Amino acid sequence: MAELDRRPEGMSDETVEALGSLSKALETTERARGHLFSFHQLTGTADLELDRAVRLLREAGHPEWAERVEREVLGRNVIPGHWTFQIVESYDGTYYQPFKDLERAAVERLAGGRDHVFEAELKQARRTHGHPDHTEGPGDGDVSRDPGRA
Repeated sequence: MAELDRRPEGMSDETVEALGSLSKALETTERARGHLFSFHQLTGTADLELDRAVRLLREAGHPEWAERVEREVLGRNVIPGHWTFQIVESYDGTYYQPFKDLERAAVERLAGGRDHVFEAELKQARRTHGHPDHTEGPGDGDVSRDPGRA
């Protein structure tokens, strides 16, 4: 196991498990943040498509509907006072960044800065020693000798 993956001396099983859970929660938050960016981009794409809809409604002889789309939907706040980028910014500042900072501080203080100790130990417990696809880390096996491998 690489030195940075090794459990610091004196670190308890409970601390390893707790930091693993904290890391998993942060990873879930990363996914939630990605969904927020999807929401932001999809809403922005829809809003830009409204320009085309407005033009086509006018060309089709429906100027009153074109004006209504422009007035009631185009550029509208998605929640009072906010466009989607502002929601993302608020999430980042209010929740995401403080969570990231706390998780980093906990890893620094409780694990000597070693990330993913829980996962590294899980990998060691689950791998088949000696199997070329179960190496301990990058570069620990010479796959170039196997002609069936690219």
